[in-house]
Amino acid sequence: MFIESNLNSGRKRGCIEVIVGSMFSGKTEELIRRLRRAEIARQRVEIFKPTVDTRYSFTEVVSHNENSIRSTAIDNSSTILLLSSDIDVIGIDEAQFFDENLVEVCNKLADLGIRVIVAGLDMDFRGKPFGPMPGLMACAEYVTKVHAVCMRCGEIAHFSHRLSDAEKLVMLGEKESYEPLCRSCFQAVNTKK
Repeated sequence: MFIESNLNSGRKRGCIEVIVGSMFSGKTEELIRRLRRAEIARQRVEIFKPTVDTRYSFTEVVSHNENSIRSTAIDNSSTILLLSSDIDVIGIDEAQFFDENLVEVCNKLADLGIRVIVAGLDMDFRGKPFGPMPGLMACAEYVTKVHAVCMRCGEIAHFSHRLSDAEKLVMLGEKESYEPLCRSCFQAVNTKK
C-alpha cells in the first residue's frame, strides 16, 4: 500500500549513476551520451567539471573522440549545490579531481529528486582508488564500468599506466602521458620499476 501510494505521488525520483574506468575507456563519451538523451527529453541539464581540467576547453566537457557539451568549471563540489536550482539532471565529469565532499553533495542532489550522472577514473596511475570515486560507487544506484584496450597486448584494460616517472598524483595528460593496460601488463610494467 505504501509503495503504491509513493509511486503515484508524482514526486521526482533522484538517483546517482556512476561511470568509471581507466583513461581512454569512454567514460566522458558515455556521460555526454546520457546528458544529450536527457536534453532530447526536454529535461533541464547542467554539467560541471573541475577547474583543474583544462586539457581541451575551459567551457566544455570534451571526450577523446572530440564530442563535447557545454559545462561550468568549478573549484569545489559545494558550488554544485549553489548552481543546481531548477535542474532535472546534473552531469559531473572528471569527478576524481573533486574533494571528498562530492559524495555528500551528490546524495543531497539525489535526495532532492535530481538525477546525478558522475564520470571519473576509479583508480589513479598506481592502481589505487582515486578521490571520492569509491564513496560515490558505494552510494550510487547504478555503476557502469567501461574498459579500454590494453596498448601492450590488446586485452581488456582497466588500469591507467603513467608513461613518465612523475610521482605527483594529479598530472593531466593524454596519450603522450598515459596508456591503458590490462592487469597482467600493468603488473609486468610495475615490477620492472
